[in-house]
Amino acid sequence: MSLSKIIKYLIPAALSLSLSSAAIHAQENQDKQYTFSVVPQQAASKLARSWGPIMKYIAKETGYKVRFVTAPNIPEFENRLAQGEYDFAYMNPYHYVVFSKAPGYRAMNKARDKQIKGILVKRKDNDKITSLEDLKGQQMAFPSPAAFAASILPRAELKRLNVDIQPKYVSSHDSVYRNVSQSIMVAGGGVKRTFNAFDTKQKEKLEIFWTSKGYTPHAIAAHPDIPDEVVSSIQQALVKMESSDSGKDMLKNLKIKGWQQAIDSDWDDVRALQIPDLSKPVE
Repeated sequence: MSLSKIIKYLIPAALSLSLSSAAIHAQENQDKQYTFSVVPQQAASKLARSWGPIMKYIAKETGYKVRFVTAPNIPEFENRLAQGEYDFAYMNPYHYVVFSKAPGYRAMNKARDKQIKGILVKRKDNDKITSLEDLKGQQMAFPSPAAFAASILPRAELKRLNVDIQPKYVSSHDSVYRNVSQSIMVAGGGVKRTFNAFDTKQKEKLEIFWTSKGYTPHAIAAHPDIPDEVVSSIQQALVKMESSDSGKDMLKNLKIKGWQQAIDSDWDDVRALQIPDLSKPVE
């Protein structure tokens, strides 16, 4: 057989083999169940109600199976991110700055037209607290040392004012608000989104008395091992969410307008704060 005939037969065979490999690879991605974790700012049951429908939406729009998971508290969530346990994760801005370096999570989406701001809350009937200076020597509740807006930002401002407080870490934003509403703590840190979603009866006892400046909000990020086509498909599905009534309802539950594409440099404003790495104490 001549060389030209051999080539004539080999090229289609090689092309067929290449297409078959691509098809097998695509099918493997479709069959795999990806984990999508959410920072546990609230009770797991509350997070599941808000994020469970979004997992189903992603599966319907992309064909990829995505399972909602979370952690019992924020420090454990951080440990699992550090180990790269999650395929996708919704994490606070500080977490993204840390875990984009190692294990290398890649930014996908962020809330559209939104900045994250830290707040401090107190009981409405506590007339002794009218300014940050009034908190000197007081015991205050925070979700965790590395909760960006709810802990790092208010504690940094208190430190700047030379107001020494006694921080107590209570695992979630809801726990912060509960401790303050029950007068266990005089004040505590959170964010407006979780405060607005807090139990109405208990929230009526509270008021926001300090708000920080705004920063780039939470990131949805992908583990570096996730194939680009999977990341892109899910990223686009999230952007499209606000185009349907059902999608708008899901977004309303999260207290955001919609999702937009994000890039790593969006969080340079957080990097500029030069917050210590998680391997060092966050003072």
